[in-house]
Amino acid sequence: MSRILITVYGAEEKCASCINLPSALETKEWLEAAVARKFPEEPVSFAYCDIEAPEGEEQEKFAELILNDEYFYPLVVVNGEVTAEGDPRLPVIYRKIEQLLAEQTGAAGTGQARA
Repeated sequence: MSRILITVYGAEEKCASCINLPSALETKEWLEAAVARKFPEEPVSFAYCDIEAPEGEEQEKFAELILNDEYFYPLVVVNGEVTAEGDPRLPVIYRKIEQLLAEQTGAAGTGQARA
């Protein structure tokens, strides 16, 4: 089964509209704990990307989009797809993980990989 990667993008400094919300790093930490409780046996990993110091092509792309005000941070990206931004909601993220797990199970059951 393929690993699911959840990347949380943000910055050390909170955005002006996010002053009463957790920081992006705090968001990554609570998401990690919540997902581990909900999906304890599933191959889910987490990464944090500081938008001022992205590493790699995908992180650079999303960091640039945030810096150009196309997305709010924290931005939650699951396997390269934007899943939540600003104030992420667990049910939305859970649904995305469940969808990916179902696709993987379906692909494994038919012997075919899905794109």
